[in-house]
Amino acid sequence: MTREQILSLIRSHLVDELEVDPDRITESTRFKEDLVADSLDLYTLVQELEDSYGVKMSDEEASKILTVGQTVDFVLASGAGAPVDGAPADREPSA
Repeated sequence: MTREQILSLIRSHLVDELEVDPDRITESTRFKEDLVADSLDLYTLVQELEDSYGVKMSDEEASKILTVGQTVDFVLASGAGAPVDGAPADREPSA
């Protein structure tokens, strides 16, 4: 997956979960200060990332991630290149 695809998934989740305007969510957006996300909101985001990309994030790692961009960096650094179902997200299935 590309950086933009991961950002799009995170943005979509936050818009649904926090009912905020998607234009408010950029890589520099801070979860607590800018979006007023609480620990439960952040927990559900971590679960979404684990379910979608198969990444594992410890509580200690999660506590160090303060912005949307840091979350994207974590997913990319975890080697998430495709959704959990294994199908490449940036290519059409071959015929």
